[in-house]
Amino acid sequence: MAPAMITAVILVTWFVPPPEGLTIQAWRLFALFAGAIVFVVANALPILTASVIAVAAAVLSGLLSPAKAYAGFANGTILLIVLAFLVARSVVKCGLGARIGHLLVSRFGRSTLGLSYSIFLVDGLIAPAFPSNTARSGVIFPLAFSLADAAGAKPGDDSRRRLGSFLMFSGIVSLSLSSALWLTAMAANPMGAEIAKRFGVEIGFGSWLLAASVPTIAGIVLMPLVLYRIISPELTSTPEAPAAARLALARLGPLRRDEIVVLVAFAGMVSLWASAASLGLDSTAVAFLGLGGLLASGVLTLEDIRHEGDVLATFIWFAVLFTLSSQLNELGFMGFLGQRLAEAMGGLSPVVAGFALLAAYVLLHYVFVSQTAHLLALFGVFLDVGVKLGVPAAPLAFQLLFATNYFAAITPQGSSANLLFAGSGFLSQRDLYRLGAVSTACTMLIYLVVGTPWLRFVLR
Repeated sequence: MAPAMITAVILVTWFVPPPEGLTIQAWRLFALFAGAIVFVVANALPILTASVIAVAAAVLSGLLSPAKAYAGFANGTILLIVLAFLVARSVVKCGLGARIGHLLVSRFGRSTLGLSYSIFLVDGLIAPAFPSNTARSGVIFPLAFSLADAAGAKPGDDSRRRLGSFLMFSGIVSLSLSSALWLTAMAANPMGAEIAKRFGVEIGFGSWLLAASVPTIAGIVLMPLVLYRIISPELTSTPEAPAAARLALARLGPLRRDEIVVLVAFAGMVSLWASAASLGLDSTAVAFLGLGGLLASGVLTLEDIRHEGDVLATFIWFAVLFTLSSQLNELGFMGFLGQRLAEAMGGLSPVVAGFALLAAYVLLHYVFVSQTAHLLALFGVFLDVGVKLGVPAAPLAFQLLFATNYFAAITPQGSSANLLFAGSGFLSQRDLYRLGAVSTACTMLIYLVVGTPWLRFVLR
């Protein structure tokens, strides 16, 4: 789709009167937001360029005040992403990343597929202690990047780019599935459980785990195979890799001073992140503390930070898209869209209506840059309409809640947890949207085919 055609569609949408029930401000902001996304998906503009043009147009046209348009730059979650980028750099610089990579290769490295499974395994085990999947990405990304590095994949080197892409996207999908497995693995999960109570659906830690276990474990088993087939990494079988990795570990010798510092810093950050909810700690402040410790110890220097240009680019485009999406929600666009789609399903059988509501709920995440905002805007609306159409409340609630986690992979901005992987240098914007669409569709199919009969069994 040519840039001129996309621009023409945006202009036509801008001047068309808004549908009844929407303000012209919400309608025109949607035209800018959707236009920016289309430019990126069509590979007509980089995501940074499309984002800054969209926010400039929103302010200069008077749609948003400067204070509202730039609010995302002061958002704690977005700052956490930037800090996680910088802290993750220390793992690579000090050599700890290479050591971890060699260690995992020595255990799982007989195949590239085994490396992917090691990411899913580690993530699934630590997830219940992390109420923030963004914070958890700060642990999983260095692991995935280290595995890619140990397997010979380097950003900017096309010889094993698909191998790097495979491991990076494994991290994205892993985070989306591990978040669905545990009630405490993502901040929006308890919020959704609270909303479900209004419809008579009681969800606790144990009942969530029981309902999520079978479809999510099926996803953890199947999705590395799906990604492996789609991406086709250049390197597949590596029978000599474990022995070579053990030899490399022997050459590295004992842990060096900088590695110990980074290990202690990460252990401290992980412990504080894991207990953030119970102790009332701010996750971003914990990341600042970790970065401060690494700078004070000399493991990271100002020169290292100066070279992290991609961090600034990611900070800008995500802050902009986060703000535009949040403002659309505040202006009532998201609720309006969800309500209209749900009402259009009146007259469908309960089974068809349930599937249609789930599909619409997932597809609407294309216009959200926050899983929590999506849930708060649409979860209650869709559950209410489903119940009125005769869909059983408990299975629908669980399917929508699981979707709130696995649809995070649908776009690079679909979750702040994606951004470390998106900025790794292995995945293009086109790759991220293509793989996001395919992996989300496959995951939804798994939850429908495996999860529906399982939910009927455990909820009867």
